[in-house]
Amino acid sequence: MRKLVSALAVCLFALCSFSARAGKVVTDSLYSNVLHAQVKYNVFLPTGFDKSEKQYPVVYLLHGLSGTYDDWNSRGHVQLVADELIGTGEASEMIIVMPNAGGPDTHNTWNGYFNMPGWNYEDFFFEEFMPAVEGKYRAISDKGHRAIMGLSMGGGGSTVYCQRHPEMFSSCYAMSAWLDNDSSIISSGAEKDKRYYVCEAVHNHSALAFLDNADDETKAKLRTVKWFFDCGDDDFLLQYNMDMHMKMRAAKIKDEFRVRNGVHNWEYWRAALRLSLPFASRSFDK
Repeated sequence: MRKLVSALAVCLFALCSFSARAGKVVTDSLYSNVLHAQVKYNVFLPTGFDKSEKQYPVVYLLHGLSGTYDDWNSRGHVQLVADELIGTGEASEMIIVMPNAGGPDTHNTWNGYFNMPGWNYEDFFFEEFMPAVEGKYRAISDKGHRAIMGLSMGGGGSTVYCQRHPEMFSSCYAMSAWLDNDSSIISSGAEKDKRYYVCEAVHNHSALAFLDNADDETKAKLRTVKWFFDCGDDDFLLQYNMDMHMKMRAAKIKDEFRVRNGVHNWEYWRAALRLSLPFASRSFDK
């Protein structure tokens, strides 16, 4: 009986200790004059954020096509993963920002991280969103303490954002990244609804074509970013990711490339999150 009581006491103590050091996810929003819309987002805040005045490194964590700002919290379990990794010292104390860039009805709801007719999301992200969020949540607003990552559409968005703005990010971790789009999907016969435009935008902002056209100065800037591409061996986007890695090698831009067992699903991305946060932490300025 004493052993049982003792074991229960230890478990209770452990639970209380974990609760005391747990971070939290808060939901916030801002009005965008660029998008003419209220944009929601989630932010993971580490333990002690409310009682501190310190500044933190920031990670932007992007969702995929048909997803929302809440996916990484409700399906990716970002709070539990971040708490665990920060608690073990595998990841730095950080804030993790999860913006909204879409919704389930892809034919009638804007999705995407690029500028397109009626949806200038990239302008919003850099001109409005980043300054507002980093100011409000005490981010260290420099390249050395800022990272970006995401899954599928968000993986492609992360990659292209780093390609176009390498002076702003220390690292990019792209999971199952949508890096280009087959031109047949955006043929003249397709109905030009909102899904059409995001497919067109991914093709027009091809991360692969960017590398093909990059001059020596651009390649030198890309080498200042730490790159990681992570895609499942049975993922339908694997070929794009393999091509990206080979183009990076040809351009002499160092990147990490992993092909793990898996498909295009949350089981894979939850595992990727456990790799991506330590990678971002190792890439931050010390």
